[in-house]
This record gives sequence, structure tokens and C-alpha cells, in this order.
Amino acid sequence: MSYLEILHAYNLTAFQWMAIGFAVFLLGLSKSGIKGVGIILIVILAFVFGEKASTGILLPMLICADILAVIYYNRHADWVVIKKLIPWIIVGVLIGVWVGNDISEIVFKKLMAIIILVSVGIMIYLEKRKSTYIPRNKLFSTGIGLLTGFTTMIGNLAGPVSNIYFLTMRYPKNEFIGTAAWLFFIINMIKLPFHVFVWETVTIDTLVLNSVLIPAVILGFILGANIVKLISNVNYRRFIIIVSAIGGLIMLFR
Repeated sequence: MSYLEILHAYNLTAFQWMAIGFAVFLLGLSKSGIKGVGIILIVILAFVFGEKASTGILLPMLICADILAVIYYNRHADWVVIKKLIPWIIVGVLIGVWVGNDISEIVFKKLMAIIILVSVGIMIYLEKRKSTYIPRNKLFSTGIGLLTGFTTMIGNLAGPVSNIYFLTMRYPKNEFIGTAAWLFFIINMIKLPFHVFVWETVTIDTLVLNSVLIPAVILGFILGANIVKLISNVNYRRFIIIVSAIGGLIMLFR
């Protein structure tokens, strides 16, 4: 089929085009550092394409946004933490590849919503304690790594899980964003072959759809990077918690 025929084959209404355009604009915002909105875009794409199919449509755009993020925030990355988490994230991804072939979309949606809301509850608890303690326990980083890998493979929903880790590490906003940018760029590149060859959710057809949506990602990133400059470290942490909670509730009751 030709380029236009592939796009027409999706049979998307004008409203659906506007919804996914807005969703990938939010993706750009999310990767620029306005983290919590990422959950909302995942809910929108899952509503239009279905939970599992939407993960393959989203992944190449995530990688594009990751590239923008690592270029912009490169100097702020904490490579000690990245190297600590990556091996366990890979194990979590492999578990997600295996489980994802059998899990139903209803169970998946509820499971992800529960994970998000539990993550938010932990973040709120940590914020109320106002503790300056930074966890060094290997079990904690191992558990976060496994859960991050599993949730990112199943539904690109590792954000709330990794946010717990970065909040407990007491990162200022730029270090938070820079470390997350490199971490998820590496993770998403690891996930790509599984989406292409195992789940077959990334195809020529999905890449054609991605190609018309990339400009919205870039626009969202540019706007978001400028907004992040205006947000204080304290308000940045609060914003992540609030929007994560909203996204979890939307997914739970949709």
C-alpha cells in the first residue's frame, strides 16, 4: 500500500486524529521534564488503539523524544544510578515480554492503574515525612529496576515507578530529568526488537503513522523545556505526584 493508503487504513475519525495529536504533544511535554502528563497520553492512545497495540505505536515516538531529551539534558545525568538500575530493568523487560503475550487487556489496565496509585501513595508518604534520607539498600534499587522494566514493557508505564526512585534520591529537577532521559532511552532501545519481532506491534504501518505525528512531539518538547525552567524544585516534585495520581485514577475507572 502507498503512504496515504496506510494512513487511511487506520480509519481514524477527525476527533481521534486530534486526540492522538494531543497525546503525542503531551509526550513531548513529558520527555522535556513535565513527567506526570505521560500517563494521560498513554490512556488516550490505549483508548484509540487498544492497550497492547498502543505500546508499539508509542515506542518509536518515545525513542524520538528520548533523543531530544538526552541531547538537551545530557550533562545532568547520574551514570552511577543508571548503571545500577539497567541490569535489573533488562530482567524486568524480559519478564514483561513473557507475561505480555498472555495477559488480557482488562487485567493489564487494572494492574497498571493499581501500580500507579500505589506508587503515588508512596511518593505522598515520602513527601509528608520530609525526610532527607537517601536509600542505599540494594534490595530497593533491585526491586525498582525489576518493576520499571516490567511496567515499561507491558504498557510504557514505568514513569510513576521510576519517579519514586528519583524522588527518594532527592534529585533536583535537572538531575531528575537528565538521569531519567538517558535511562529510558537505553530501555526503549532494548525494548524495540521485542516489539518488532516478538509482539509485532511495531510495523511499517505503525511507523508511517508515527511519521506524521513526530512534529507534535518536537513542539511539545520545545514548549515543555521552556516551562520546566520556570518551575522550582519543590513545585516540580508536587506536580509529578498530582498528575501521576490523576492519570492512575483515569486508567482505573476508564
